[in-house]
Amino acid sequence: MSIRGISLFAASALSVFAAPVRVLNVDFPDPSLIKADDGWYSFATAGNGVQVQVATSSDFKTWELLKGHDAIPGPFPDWTKKEGPEVWAPDVIKRDDGKFVMYFSALTSKDTSAHCIGTATATSIKGPYTPNDKPFVCPLDKGGAIDAVGFQDDDGTRYVIYKTEDAETTIHLQPVKSDGITPNGNTTALLQKEPEDGILVEAPSLVKNEGTYYLTFSSHRFDSPDYDAKYATAKNVAGPYTRQGQILKSGDKTDNGTLTSPGGADFSEDGKKIVFHAHRNGEDVSQGRAMYRADVSLDGGEITIN
Repeated sequence: MSIRGISLFAASALSVFAAPVRVLNVDFPDPSLIKADDGWYSFATAGNGVQVQVATSSDFKTWELLKGHDAIPGPFPDWTKKEGPEVWAPDVIKRDDGKFVMYFSALTSKDTSAHCIGTATATSIKGPYTPNDKPFVCPLDKGGAIDAVGFQDDDGTRYVIYKTEDAETTIHLQPVKSDGITPNGNTTALLQKEPEDGILVEAPSLVKNEGTYYLTFSSHRFDSPDYDAKYATAKNVAGPYTRQGQILKSGDKTDNGTLTSPGGADFSEDGKKIVFHAHRNGEDVSQGRAMYRADVSLDGGEITIN
């Protein structure tokens, strides 16, 4: 998720969208959002015959899947599973030097049931992205790591937020150098699951507005009707974070019905737009997860629907 892009919120609290609209009626899970000079881009988990899906829009309203376009066509490095890396939750940032960095999760060659986080670079936002030889983080003793996103603070410091697959499903903050890739300091645990979250938390993102940091995340399994999006706030990037409540949940209204298992949200640079996924066909997860878009508004610290 290009988190620098979502650090400029226009009011004092996180809010979310009104009347979400389904814009891609195909399996397009874990969409990220970034605006480039030529329009909007979203990158998604492997599917539809490619490892990293890409969709574009000139106006944010109408979206097109770039069928057959793979943002990481390969080859993949040796640390990934040879039979297929099964890429999850790609997120793209633009560095100060104009190059693009993609964070992604892939199955590993050491443990083919566990994902670790890699990085890849490109000179064009569409790619092709070239993966780096070594993973960004690979804690196989904690079950691996997934869902990495980038964040740049007001002072220019860059961070990567990600989740480990340990029993607590911990969300971590890792400072990085200006290249967006090289770790630069100690990792901090920001949040862990609580009983209300079911078996996990995942899909973190980090935004900042007027001195307050907003850590968003999903809870429960993606194939559960309880899957949702929540947020917590802090006055320091490293926390402590205080939970505030839900942003998205099953039953929320859309342009043509209601949502089932919404989550994996990502916001635009100005904080006025959002993309996320929800089941295409009610509780039938076999039909995949569609991408939705919506406008975002902030209102006095309350999460509201316009």
